Amino acid sequence: MSALAKVSGVLKSVDYEVFGRVQGVCFRMYTEDEARKMGIVGWVKNTRQGTVTGQVQGPEDKVNAMIYSLFWPLELWTSLAWGKERKAWLSKVGSPSSRIDRTNFFNEKEISKLDFSGFSTRY
Repeated sequence: MSALAKVSGVLKSVDYEVFGRVQGVCFRMYTEDEARKMGIVGWVKNTRQGTVTGQVQGPEDKVNAMIYSLFWPLELWTSLAWGKERKAWLSKVGSPSSRIDRTNFFNEKEISKLDFSGFSTRY
């Protein structure tokens, strides 16, 4: 079991798709950087439909923080006391020129081990 798993206990995996102005605005680069800061593994990539899709894996609390920050509005995160700076960043900003309209999450599940050793951009 990885050191990442030992700290938190439960590991979680979630797939996501982000809609809005998320291509051509460095959204993938910023997402990769943010995931690494949060200790999340997985991947991100542009789709032909103009969205960004990916998968995040890691300790349940960190994955929840990452996915909720992609989904919840900034006003809600600023009212919370824990980790609001990073979570608010992805909820409304994403990257300086992006606009997140909505994020869909699917295939959310508990996993026994991580499938990735880091976070990467796929092409």
